[in-house]
Amino acid sequence: MANTNTTSNIVQTLFAQGLQALREFSVMPRLVNRTYDPSPGAKGSTIEISIPVAQTASAVTASNTPPDDSGITPTKKTITLDQWYETAFFLNDKELGEIGAGFANDQLTEAARGLANNVDSAILALYKDVYGYGGTAGTTPFASDDSAYRAARAAMARQLAPKNDRFFVMDEDAEANALGLDAVRNASHHGNAANPNLREGSMGRVLGAQWEMDQNVPTHTQPADLVGAINDSTGLAVGTTTLVVDGFSAAVNAGDIITIAGDTQTYVATGTPTTTEIIINPGLKVAIPTADGNEVISVKATHVANLLFQRGAFALAARPLEASDPMGLANGTRRSIMDPVSGLSLTFEVTRQHYRTRFAFSTLYGVQTIRPEFAARVAG
Repeated sequence: MANTNTTSNIVQTLFAQGLQALREFSVMPRLVNRTYDPSPGAKGSTIEISIPVAQTASAVTASNTPPDDSGITPTKKTITLDQWYETAFFLNDKELGEIGAGFANDQLTEAARGLANNVDSAILALYKDVYGYGGTAGTTPFASDDSAYRAARAAMARQLAPKNDRFFVMDEDAEANALGLDAVRNASHHGNAANPNLREGSMGRVLGAQWEMDQNVPTHTQPADLVGAINDSTGLAVGTTTLVVDGFSAAVNAGDIITIAGDTQTYVATGTPTTTEIIINPGLKVAIPTADGNEVISVKATHVANLLFQRGAFALAARPLEASDPMGLANGTRRSIMDPVSGLSLTFEVTRQHYRTRFAFSTLYGVQTIRPEFAARVAG
C-alpha cells in the first residue's frame, strides 16, 4: 500500500507541475475564443459554429402581411479536433525517488513548454486568413513610433471589428522596440489592477488592446518580388473573388497580402493560386470598370506576422480525450483535465517499462479562423 501511495503522490505532483508550466507558457490559447463544449472527444470530432449575418435597420410599415424574415441565414464554420500531440520523457528510478523527496525535474517543464508551443504555433498559423494590414514588410515596427499599430487599428475599424477584447501579439524584436515607446512607458506607470499581468513580460493594456510578446509569431515568406496586373477587359463587380491576372513570374502564395491600384483595401490570397489566377478574400471592395481591366497588383514582401485581433477572430476547441483504456488493461496511470486557465485539455499518462518509467503529456484540439475581419497584421 505504501508503494501505491508513493506512486500516486509522484504522479499527482508531476501532473500539477506540468499543468502549472502549461499555464505559464500558453499565450494564444488564453486570448482566442474557446467557449465550446468541453465534453470528452476523439480525434476527428467536429464542432459547428454559427456565424451571424450583418444586418441593417429598415423602416417599419404597418401592414396585414408580415415581412419575410427568412432571408437571414447565418453561415457556418466547422472546427475539427484533428490536432493530437504529445511530449514524452523517461525517468529512471533514481530520478523518481528525487521527485518523491520533493526535488523538481526540469524535463517536465520542457515537456509542458513543448506542448504549449505546439498549440500556440497552430493558432498563430491562422494569420494566413487575415487580410487587414499595417506597417512595412521587412521593417520591425516601433523603432521610432507606433504608426504600424495605428494603421492596423484603422484597418480593423474599417472592417467593423468590435473594440472590446482586443489583443496585440508581437515577436521579441517588436517588443524590444515597443518598450521604448512613450505610449507603452506611460501605460506602465498607471495602476493596472483591472488588467493584471498574466505572465512575466506582459506590457498590459496599451492603446485599446492587451499587448503580449510571443516567440512563436511566424514570418510569412514571399520568395519573389511579384508585380502583375488584372487581365480582364470586361470589368469586375464589387464582391468578385477570382481575379484573372498576367505578368507574374511565379504564383502568388496563399496568405500573401496583395494590393490593387486605385483600391485602398488590402486582400489576402487564398486557395491554390497560379500565375494567371488569384482568389482573394474579401471580395473586391471597389469595382473595376470595363474600360480599365489592367490595374497593377502588388504583393507585400516577406514580413513577420504580428497580429492585432479581437477575441472572436480565432477559435480554439480543446477536449479531454475519451477513455482509451476503459477496461483498465493497460499497464499505466492516467490523469486528464480541462484547464480553465490555459483553455487546453491536458492528459498525463504514466507507463512502467523495463526498469524505467515513461511519462507523456498530450492534448487534443482544433483551431479555426472564425471572423478574419476581426484581425489585422502588423508587419515586421
